Order: sequence, then C-alpha cells, then structure tokens
Amino acid sequence: MTVAVQDAGVAKDEIGYLALHGTSTLLNDKTETVAVKLCFGRQAYEIPMSSIKSMIGHPQGASGAAGVVAAILAMTHGMLPPTINYEQSDPECDLNYIPNNSIAKKVDLALCNCIGFGSKNSALVIGRGGAL
Repeated sequence: MTVAVQDAGVAKDEIGYLALHGTSTLLNDKTETVAVKLCFGRQAYEIPMSSIKSMIGHPQGASGAAGVVAAILAMTHGMLPPTINYEQSDPECDLNYIPNNSIAKKVDLALCNCIGFGSKNSALVIGRGGAL
C-alpha cells in the first residue's frame, strides 16, 4: 500500500476510500488491518473502507478486479459500498469498515488491495481519471 501511494505520487491523506481484500477470515482481516495501520498510521481510523466480498462472495482470481470495479463505481456515484452482515466486531479489527449500510461520500482517490493465493499481492491507487 505504501509503495502504491508513493508510485502514484499522492499523499496518504488524499486517499478517501480503501477497497479491502477482506475475506472475513480471522487471519486475513487482522493482517490486513495491521497493514492498513502500518501504512496510514492514525489516519487509518478516518478512512472509510469495505470489502465487496461481503456481498458477492470470494470470486477467487477475480477478487482484485471486483474490488477495483467497486471502487470505480463508488467514486463515480459518490456512494461507498458497505461491508454487509457486519454483526460482531473484533477488537483487533477496529477501523471504519462501513458496516451494513453504504455511505454517500465524494472520493477522488481510492486504494485497492488485491491479495491472491501464493502471495501474489498488489495495491493500486485509482482516481477519477483512472489508475495512477
């Protein structure tokens, strides 16, 4: 995530939405939460974020693409998707995961986590004009 933000040439505080990999598994969600906090520090608590998988399931190899499309649509329509079925929070996962209901918010830059099997991981910063 840090490298993606640096490569995009933007400041971390310009990121308005995070499209998480968010598989709703203990190991993945805690690890991704720690990584977000390492990248964004205290700002991590301010950034709205969610995982499209809560609504579509895990599309395996298409996970990254689904998250990127959801982030593009969110920026286009000014409506950030929720993490649905969010009923019980984990104290170690304490960020703003947009629980259960979408929120209206204009976002110019989003960061998408694309995590794959075998540690084929990437992060992509996208803006209203495309990938940066």
